Amino acid sequence: MTACFGLSFDGNCEAAFELYARTLNGKLVYLLRWGDSPMAKDAPPEWAGKIFHARLTIGGIDLTGADTLPDKYEAPRGFSILIGIPDPDEVERAFHALAEGGTVTMPLQETFWAKRFGAVTDRYGLPWTINCEQAP
Repeated sequence: MTACFGLSFDGNCEAAFELYARTLNGKLVYLLRWGDSPMAKDAPPEWAGKIFHARLTIGGIDLTGADTLPDKYEAPRGFSILIGIPDPDEVERAFHALAEGGTVTMPLQETFWAKRFGAVTDRYGLPWTINCEQAP
């Protein structure tokens, strides 16, 4: 069994996945545009360059994403993507990169369970929670 998270975007999937690849040391392993897909006829002509399906691998996790058709998109709610990063310096870097142009919902800080913990909704509307646990 594998775990994969599927994310929907409002026309900015490619930019979001490029940011996540840079920020979280991931690799964009697949990208299919609406215009090149068997579903091209179902999308408006201006959507041809948007992403029909993308897959980004970060460590052992896959994120998939797509630009949902304009009349079908719904903003994410009720979840966050929780990532654990063991290096406090990397946590700082990743948190601030995701926060740029977004909204910090909990500043990065030390907690009773973590060296660094914080939450942010990035510029693409996705909520992230970042954790750097205490050494045992």
